[in-house]
Amino acid sequence: MTNKFYLFLLIFFPFFLPVNLAAQGFHGGVMAGLAGTQVAGDTYSGYDKAGLFLGGYVGWEFTSRSGLQLELTYFQKGSRKNPNPEKNDYDSYLFRVNYVELPVLYQLKFKWFIIEAGPSAGFLMGDYEEMNEQIISDFQGYNKPARITLQINVGLRFFIMKNLGFDFRTNNSLLNIRSGNTSGDVWRFWTYGQFNDALVLSFFYQFK
Repeated sequence: MTNKFYLFLLIFFPFFLPVNLAAQGFHGGVMAGLAGTQVAGDTYSGYDKAGLFLGGYVGWEFTSRSGLQLELTYFQKGSRKNPNPEKNDYDSYLFRVNYVELPVLYQLKFKWFIIEAGPSAGFLMGDYEEMNEQIISDFQGYNKPARITLQINVGLRFFIMKNLGFDFRTNNSLLNIRSGNTSGDVWRFWTYGQFNDALVLSFFYQFK
């Protein structure tokens, strides 16, 4: 599938929710927020790279306490290191990776909040990497980001009003996000590599 196809789905997906879901007894909504991200294994620690988080979702409540939620999101991730002249550190680094992700979340509902967890597949839309203002991806042998990634998501969802609320979640890679291993790689679950980590705060509006 092309990048234009994913963008088409992301843009038009939410507009079909109110009509289609009402007829089927499901619910749906749209969401938008910000993510703080880092790349475990790139030797730069800290959630210093900010990115957008946008998308839509459909949900199915199969009991009064539990349900499933399918999402389509646009997710900006990466890593950043800024110079620190006070410590004689003049090095800078920037890594941007943009994905369309398809999370499938199981939701357990309580009176005031919802616990959610599940996997998501990510499809790379674009990438950019520079060191000290030199574009790294221009060099031969560049270790390109993988085209498809797999993540685990865990979060909490709260309703502020009947149709409006906010969602806080973590999003962590389960597979190496690079096409090959590099120095500084870390071990995660079953492989060495570099891994996207994100903390996401988003607001959602749910159609009833």
